Amino acid sequence: MALSTLSPPFTTHSTSSFLPNLHPSAAVPFPANYHNSSLSTPAAVHKWRANVSFFTGLLNNNNKAKNAEAIKQELLEAIEPLDRGAEATPQDQKLIDQIVRKLEAANPTKEPLKSDLLNGKWELIYTTSQSILQTTRPKLLRSRRNFQAINADTLRAQNMESAPFFNQVTADLTPLNAKKVAVKFDFFKIGGLIPVKAPESAVGELEITYLDQDLRVSRGDKGNLFVLKMVDPSYRIPSK
Repeated sequence: MALSTLSPPFTTHSTSSFLPNLHPSAAVPFPANYHNSSLSTPAAVHKWRANVSFFTGLLNNNNKAKNAEAIKQELLEAIEPLDRGAEATPQDQKLIDQIVRKLEAANPTKEPLKSDLLNGKWELIYTTSQSILQTTRPKLLRSRRNFQAINADTLRAQNMESAPFFNQVTADLTPLNAKKVAVKFDFFKIGGLIPVKAPESAVGELEITYLDQDLRVSRGDKGNLFVLKMVDPSYRIPSK
């Protein structure tokens, strides 16, 4: 089991049209004969530039957050009719990947392995992994829902299936950088009860490419895409 989220009818003006030449490294946009004593020293000019930079930074962050929310809504609407990806055509998969790449570009969490937002139980809502979707089985024998829990503080992960079989697998995580981990599966639980030691070959990698408080996107080392929604941020993986 592989490891794994109107143009307004009036004229508008961009921020830049009201704030010309505001980059901190740009020349201060004052006329040559301007002699305001409050901005006549290098220190005062530097402070003014810093304040402007902070203001424009806030505007950019707000716009980025609004943009991410719009892309998330677009993604969720595209995913909804696809039965977590089991009904996705190659064209559907291409469209979802394009939307996800836009969302990844707006990722607000640059170091997800250091973020508390990662911790908890996530539900898989879309994947390209056919082994997880179990598309070779009759629908009655496929897992209805799939979950993945991550506890970044203990570097543990757990994958869980719902009915009809309730299989599970746990794994140790080894950070490779601030958003990518190596995965070493240790035990499968058949029916959620019978432990079976995982083979040494049960390894992989997982990169977290988008993370916020309710959505996570990950990409696996075999090229699969995983989109998950948060269902229980307080969930803890049982100790070994």
